[in-house]
Amino acid sequence: MKGLPSCKPGARPGAFEYAVHTPVAFSAPGAFGVARLLIPAGLVCMVLAVTALPAHSFEIFGWNPFGSSEDVDPVPDPLPYEAELSVSGDDDDLSKELSAASLLVREQKKPPSGEAGLVARALSDRERLIAQLYADGRYGGTVDIALAGIPLESVLERSGLPDGRPVKVSILINPGPVFTFRDVSISAKGSELSTDPSLWGLSGGDTAEADKIRTAEQRMVNVLRGRGFPKANIAERQITADHSTNTLAVTIVAEAGPQARFGAVSVQGMEVTDPEFVVRQAMLPQGEIYSPEDLARARRRLNDLGIFSSVRIIEGGIEDPDGTMPITIEVTERKRNVIGAGATWSSTEGFGVESYWRRRNLFGRGELLSIEGAVGRIGNQSLTDLEYSGRIAFEKPGVFGPLTSFSTSLQAKQEHPEAYKSRSITYDAYLNREFTEQLKGRAGAEVYYANEEDAFGEEDYLLVGLPTLLTFDNRDDLLNPSKGVFAALSAEPVYDTFNSNAMGFVKGTVSSYYALDEAKRFILAGKASAGTIYAPSVEAVPASRRYIAGGGGSIRGYAYRNVGPRVNGEVTGGRSLIELSGEVRVKMTETIGIVGFVDAGNAYEDSFPDFSEGLKIGVGAGVRYFTPIGPLRIDAAIPLDPEQDDPDFALYVGLSQAF
Repeated sequence: MKGLPSCKPGARPGAFEYAVHTPVAFSAPGAFGVARLLIPAGLVCMVLAVTALPAHSFEIFGWNPFGSSEDVDPVPDPLPYEAELSVSGDDDDLSKELSAASLLVREQKKPPSGEAGLVARALSDRERLIAQLYADGRYGGTVDIALAGIPLESVLERSGLPDGRPVKVSILINPGPVFTFRDVSISAKGSELSTDPSLWGLSGGDTAEADKIRTAEQRMVNVLRGRGFPKANIAERQITADHSTNTLAVTIVAEAGPQARFGAVSVQGMEVTDPEFVVRQAMLPQGEIYSPEDLARARRRLNDLGIFSSVRIIEGGIEDPDGTMPITIEVTERKRNVIGAGATWSSTEGFGVESYWRRRNLFGRGELLSIEGAVGRIGNQSLTDLEYSGRIAFEKPGVFGPLTSFSTSLQAKQEHPEAYKSRSITYDAYLNREFTEQLKGRAGAEVYYANEEDAFGEEDYLLVGLPTLLTFDNRDDLLNPSKGVFAALSAEPVYDTFNSNAMGFVKGTVSSYYALDEAKRFILAGKASAGTIYAPSVEAVPASRRYIAGGGGSIRGYAYRNVGPRVNGEVTGGRSLIELSGEVRVKMTETIGIVGFVDAGNAYEDSFPDFSEGLKIGVGAGVRYFTPIGPLRIDAAIPLDPEQDDPDFALYVGLSQAF
């Protein structure tokens, strides 16, 4: 429903659209455009959800956008100081790196407690800086720290520092030469590992960075764990630095330990949840060879239930002669009741309000009951023309095995965009199936009644359909992807029992992402959508289900659902749709990014696009502010071929990337 956000759990953070009159030409009296603002529904729901947050703080998934308001205990006897770090040589990048690693430099505005606190910070800082030099492959460097001109070692022997405040702290670093790998020996006990150092990133002649050694060791352990050895570890590590040749000799011996099989699975921490249900959903294959991938999949499946705030899988000891290893799943249950509310305002749409109540884990086996309601256009329309929505939904996981779930809902709503007015009631029921981690599908039945008014007049519809949906998703990040593909294909045969019309709805969408550099600062993103409706005519299809393009999720720059076939100047919608989008995303800093984009598309009267009307194109640019819960998006777009009711420009604000 236009203007009324959906807060369905598990849905990708969406958005709703409203319009505000914004002056665009101050020199021309009366020249005003309509800027469309896209506000993230998911963000509204998260912000306003009543989840027993403490009164003195505000957080979203642990992120406090306004900073902590909690009282902070003052440091007793604070000792102010001024730190200066200098690095011999002329390497600005190394100086910045060491300054970032230095506690004395970073924490200057947080004075330690007395002289003892300053000395403790200096000792810790020396270890950190030496570790950073090792991380850069510099094993002959020195770090000299002086407090008030007194070397740190001498300070430890004194009773106190001179009285001058703030204390002058100097950090002098001689980074020394860069070491390279020379002799690298790799072996394993209890299983075979490749002895080729290059396969582990330790090639002779390469910079001998300490992180390379740690990474190689972790990879060795992971390889052995992947072969069924859960207790694999590094049994021996010898690192010898030759300062005469600036080389590093490395000897690593990994030990596999005993091979294990999954043993009995127990569950701890439940208050309401059925333990047998948890074990069933985890799908750990008892009796089979241990696999960390199986544990990762079990953790993901349990987290996806949405009823646990934490899931911890503990591996037991291997004591039985057959090598079985018991597994303990520790869970913490989330609060079962959730209440949320939201509000919107638009100068043209009026006020809108929404609320929802959800009951998690209804019967102790992951069930979810939701009741949602929303009202829009309050104050701008008569009571009979308000936009409203009411929905009750039920979801049950694990109906025919852990990889299936059942969902059903009943919804009544009234929509009133510019093109039509629709009053409808929908009942649906779906069986959902996970085929792989990337491939999911659902199939079900739907009954849809609608009374609609549009350019063709008023009509009643009663549709009975069999909707199906298949999705593939291997993106690396749902909110800010840098690689991977998302594809969705939906199909629904429908019969209108009131008007004796058979119809078929088909729509496909695919989006792809490609990073141009290893740091993922330059990303190309593309999206294509196409849809067709097999029906006797456009009039035979309910207006709310025809294809109409335009708006934030379609062709940015154009008015919401305002691109498509028209009758006497009014948009009617069509039976086919083409939409294309391309973006260039550039991350300028760790928190700020910019985007340039082009959107194109149109809807057509026939079931297949005849391109009698060219594609409508919108161009624009945007800014991204990256937060722990996804990028905050602000896009401005211009329609290159606007028509009636289209704005001069459009502004969109949302959470997550546009696609």
